[in-house]
Amino acid sequence: MRIWGKIWKNNHMLRDTVIEDDRDDTRTHKVFHALDEICYAFDLGKPIWLDSTINEFKRHSKARFYQDNFIEEIPFDYLELQVIEED
Repeated sequence: MRIWGKIWKNNHMLRDTVIEDDRDDTRTHKVFHALDEICYAFDLGKPIWLDSTINEFKRHSKARFYQDNFIEEIPFDYLELQVIEED
């Protein structure tokens, strides 16, 4: 599985990274692990999965984490997580 993490501000991508996870684990665990890796790479606190975020991810394999998802203040508009390749 490959997951693309992107930070956006004013419709411009500021940073991105791709996390590859080929472990024998569930899709959910791989997504959570990738989010942890992306937040570590970007030096961010982990966002909270709100119901709207979960529903968006289930429908489109993509989720956007806005200020409401974070406890601390973020200097960007949103963090986007997108599955680009499934096992």
